[in-house]
Amino acid sequence: MTVVPSQSRPLLAAVGLSKTFPGTRALDGVDFDLRAGEVHALLGENGAGKSTLIKCLTGAYRRDGGDILLDGASIDPRDTQEAQRLGIGTVYQEVNLLPNLTVADNLLLGRQPLGFGFVSRRETNRAAREMLARYGLTIDVSRSLDSYSVAVQQIIAIARAVSLSGKVLILDEPTASLDRDEVRMLFDGVRSLRAEGLGIVFISHFLDQVFDISDRITVLRNGKLVGVRDAATLDRTQLINMMLGRELSEETRDRGRSGLDYAAPPRISFKGTGRAGVIAPFDLSVHRGEVVGVAGLLGSGRTETAELMFAAAPRDGGTVTKDGKPLKLASPRDAIAAGFGFSPEDRKTSGIIGDMSVRENIVLALQARQGWMRPVPLRRQREMADDYIRKLDIRTPDAEKPIGQLSGGNQQKALLARWLATNPDFLILDEPTRGIDVGAHAEIIRMIEDLCAGGMSLLVISSELDELVTYSHRVIVVRDRVHVAELVGEEITTDSIVAAIAKPSPSPEAGA
Repeated sequence: MTVVPSQSRPLLAAVGLSKTFPGTRALDGVDFDLRAGEVHALLGENGAGKSTLIKCLTGAYRRDGGDILLDGASIDPRDTQEAQRLGIGTVYQEVNLLPNLTVADNLLLGRQPLGFGFVSRRETNRAAREMLARYGLTIDVSRSLDSYSVAVQQIIAIARAVSLSGKVLILDEPTASLDRDEVRMLFDGVRSLRAEGLGIVFISHFLDQVFDISDRITVLRNGKLVGVRDAATLDRTQLINMMLGRELSEETRDRGRSGLDYAAPPRISFKGTGRAGVIAPFDLSVHRGEVVGVAGLLGSGRTETAELMFAAAPRDGGTVTKDGKPLKLASPRDAIAAGFGFSPEDRKTSGIIGDMSVRENIVLALQARQGWMRPVPLRRQREMADDYIRKLDIRTPDAEKPIGQLSGGNQQKALLARWLATNPDFLILDEPTRGIDVGAHAEIIRMIEDLCAGGMSLLVISSELDELVTYSHRVIVVRDRVHVAELVGEEITTDSIVAAIAKPSPSPEAGA
């Protein structure tokens, strides 16, 4: 059994932790340590390895290599219950409690005080009130959990996790659904636990909150440790560069406004589009032949912007026009009928249908627009599929191969072919080059430029800032669910994009 000397050992440590899934090395020799009485933020973009690390620490996954130390002793939790018994508790964004039970029952489920062989309601309520008093929360514990706000439910979940574990508390996006006052209430409880000596791991996409509550920050990228920094001395721009994997660059491509008729009405225009708690109302227009890039960290509101524009999520209000004429968008079907296309970020779950052929995946959007009572003739399907396989260089033996058997880059190109087959006027691409090889990467960028030159209007979301600098006429920067900046022409550099992302929230409500 590995034991670290007490004078130098952290409360919890991962040493050289590794985890591999088929085709993916999710953790590659990662080190992480948590001290008693600190809040340690764990940050990184999609695929960085945060969730995998947490699941290894809590027994949800079995590690392939490395060691986990708790109080200096090696541990190997086989499931989350064993990790909980060892002292490691986790609270997720979605409260994992029973909404139809009372607060007291949720806090003490399975441990309720007994009297004469039955649950003592009086003692259960008394014990629950004492548990919540530790967090400054005075509520009626006999009421059902779902009668309280999400913030109160989060505190109740924390109270239960701490009572079951008591050494380490992992908070995974606990503030994602909270407003600013609720975040403040939650953080008061977190600070109380820190003062009592608990070690707290905090995962969040809101940088203002990270700097507000954290003592140290660890950044992961592509399954590897990038670095550990003291929050008090870390510059925001340095942090974002650590997360995105690049130093600031002076590169700029001034696409200017050549070839674009900004005097004409925009092809697509959104006014006052937003959704409470998801993305603040925004105005955004895209002209014919224009590429508008969208930049921001994961969780900033980039994808939510795209989903509202495609009517894949309901919006609270606002207006939409196309070529100056009002447009009704109540569903993705309306968007497709209006000439919109949307290639989502997660091609595995929101894009391709793995068991269907390449041909069937390519014609799917066109068939949906025509309606299932007017099937696309099989001959035309084959012609279209073969045409796009040739144009986009989709590497497949034939159009009938199940798309799930293709590489990620070829799946991405087939997904783009699906929307190109509908001949859209406005195409939204969310992370079109994520997780693909270098060759496919270059082909997709070239395709974006060709579509733009052909007069199509595009909105492209990407974490690859160098890409956005290369092909965007304008770049919208999103931070903490707000569109905070618009960069045009010579303003579009990686420096200016990172600076806009890193800038602290301008108002008390930002990040709420």
